[in-house]
Amino acid sequence: MSGASAQTTGPLAGLRVIEMGTLIAGPFCGQLLGDLGAEVIKIEPPGKGDPMRQWGQVKQDGRSYWWSVIGRNKKSVTLNLREKEGQDLARKLISSADVVIENFRPGTMEKWGLGWDDLSKDNAGLVMVRISGYGQNGPYSNRAGFGAIGEAMGGLRYIAGDPDRPPVRVGISIGDSLTATFGALGCLAALRERDRTGRGQIVDSALYEAVLAMMESLVPEYCGAGYQRERSGPILPKVAPSNVYPCADGLNVLIAGNQDTVFARLTAAMGQAELAEDPRYATHIARGEHQAELDQIVANWTGTLTSDELLSILEEAGVPAGKIYRVEDMIRDPHFKAREALVDVETPGLGAVTMQNVVPKLSETPGSVRAAAPELGADTEYILQQTLGLADDRVSQLRADGII
Repeated sequence: MSGASAQTTGPLAGLRVIEMGTLIAGPFCGQLLGDLGAEVIKIEPPGKGDPMRQWGQVKQDGRSYWWSVIGRNKKSVTLNLREKEGQDLARKLISSADVVIENFRPGTMEKWGLGWDDLSKDNAGLVMVRISGYGQNGPYSNRAGFGAIGEAMGGLRYIAGDPDRPPVRVGISIGDSLTATFGALGCLAALRERDRTGRGQIVDSALYEAVLAMMESLVPEYCGAGYQRERSGPILPKVAPSNVYPCADGLNVLIAGNQDTVFARLTAAMGQAELAEDPRYATHIARGEHQAELDQIVANWTGTLTSDELLSILEEAGVPAGKIYRVEDMIRDPHFKAREALVDVETPGLGAVTMQNVVPKLSETPGSVRAAAPELGADTEYILQQTLGLADDRVSQLRADGII
């Protein structure tokens, strides 16, 4: 389905977003807004498109499954932004929009005549979401910055992994996704402010700051007490029992029994209720001080049960626990099915693609996957003619000149 023909529904219906970013952070921000009903018009370079069209571990006939997710609910318009005519068309398109998203290196939009000062003259209510490695100002602002660098600078990489090994990365582009999510959050806040004042503003979302924002008490613990959090593998130091425990069938189950009342239920289920009264384990602080030995006690018990037996016992006892899912587990799980956590989307060249559904769920005006990721430039003529009012011969000339 072309984005031009997709029915717009959801809480952000009627909102027009111009997405000018590439790769992950900018496009994921656009995806989030599109999932909730915004009309997202994605500007891509002619003939090439967003590199995300080629990214991913697995492709089918050159088509990326990753693109099918991050490109959904969008319309694709090709414009050569390195040419003045392309820049002029982009500026006209943005003048009709509520939001523009970009994740180029700071200064690039200004070089194209598409900086905030230029765009806000034409559109005083515009919200401009600017996603970058280090933010729009400061001594590092002009540096190239990818999500991995933001994860390192923001503190995540140092504490990820096992203590006896070098830092590791999470298996997804979490830095980019966090920055996009904060960008979308800031966008909605700026739109709320626009409702009151009529004025738009810049949303400056930096990769390293988005990661930093998730680092819990890392900074105050160091500044206030000189405590440097280190890599701790599958546990959080001083939080016990909360770990991955082995079962008799060779599988592992994650158990989070660290709260006092939950720990009491866990020990009762283990047939060792006396542990909850033992001074070594009776309080959160005491359990933290004896974390390793407590984990061993729990592991000795879980090792006598299969994973299914263990989960059945813990469910009845009201103890949070679960298997560590792979995709095959998600597809089979009745809870995923009941909540429609996964959705099948008919996608050009790929057929029915199973992907994650829209999050969060709204009771009255839910978001939805209304349109598959578009083919490159699928909506160029429609947008230029219907939104900018260009005639057929003008569009044809732009195509011949390599502008679209």
